[in-house]
Amino acid sequence: MSLRIPAGETVMFVGPSGCGKTTSLKMINRLIDPTSGTITIDGKPISESKADDLRRRIGYVIQGGSLFPHMTVADNIAVVPGLLGWDKAKTTKRVDELLDMVGLDPERYRDRFPRELSGGQQQRVGVARGLAADPPVILMDEPFGAVDPITRTRLQDEMLSIQRQLRKTIICVTHDIDEALKLGDRILILSEGGKIEQYDTPENILAAPANEFVEDFVGAGSALKSLALSRLDDVEIADAPTVRVGDSIVDVQRNATASGVRNVVVLDERGRPVDFVTAAKLRGERVENRRREALQTVDHRATLNDALDAMLSSSHGAVVVTGGRGEYRGVASFQQIMTHIQDTHEAAESRRHGADAEATPDSVAVANTSSHTDFREQAEEGEEQ
Repeated sequence: MSLRIPAGETVMFVGPSGCGKTTSLKMINRLIDPTSGTITIDGKPISESKADDLRRRIGYVIQGGSLFPHMTVADNIAVVPGLLGWDKAKTTKRVDELLDMVGLDPERYRDRFPRELSGGQQQRVGVARGLAADPPVILMDEPFGAVDPITRTRLQDEMLSIQRQLRKTIICVTHDIDEALKLGDRILILSEGGKIEQYDTPENILAAPANEFVEDFVGAGSALKSLALSRLDDVEIADAPTVRVGDSIVDVQRNATASGVRNVVVLDERGRPVDFVTAAKLRGERVENRRREALQTVDHRATLNDALDAMLSSSHGAVVVTGGRGEYRGVASFQQIMTHIQDTHEAAESRRHGADAEATPDSVAVANTSSHTDFREQAEEGEEQ
């Protein structure tokens, strides 16, 4: 196996059971020592470091969080900082920062024990522990495999948000190609015996699978799977008219009629949407803080696949988009998403034709070469990846 992982990217290792993806991951932090070949981080062979010292510089997140049951949340997160000799004040500050980053209120959760947490909360703490010492490289072994589908989607979205802030080099093992497409900047597809079938971007894997194995592994519906590669942040959404709880309904309807608007978004006192309603259907004197029907909202980080799914459940053929704290961002319509998909497809086709004309031998990693893997902490400017 021979591959190189650029700094600041998320690379997903995916393949059938027994293909060696977890074994490959564990060689990076020397939980398993390679029998031959070289693995380097920032150009330095990992064999030159003591195994314990190496692991303290590499984050490690596994399925279920694997928290120490006799330790509080704070103590679990502080394990590696403690081994590195951080003082108490610095460690406490870091613990609170990380709990806030993964969506857990430090005041409520720092002193709890793992048994007092849900599965999703335990996994969040596991992610925080992996980030505790601010390592440049983080390894994840099926981190979201032990939670329900709804929680898994939320954790995936949170991971994407955290990665946008921190830009760590993340290597993540998964058996789920859809998860790999959603989270990865690049995907390494392995077959039995650790053979690299394709190492490429999600877009290229969907648009141009390297062989029949990759095509079968990705499965049918590659065009639909590509919806998981774009997010609402990438789409120019509409800023639909809004009204506030307590506004005069007569004024709202008069303004809507004058401007030719049919639907309005009702916001509460904190700017969060509570209803998306036809203005003419409002009744009473004042707009109330009450949902008249199930309100479909999606986070701005959601994929277009998630957005379209929400639209199918909406009576408006559109969906309200919210920010990270639930605040109103706008309304995404089916037509806006279809326009974005068409533009993206045309751009991908143009890039693919250009790549075919200038293809290099390094565009796809070659299997069965010497076992040399390089994980760079610092990307070299201008270097061809």
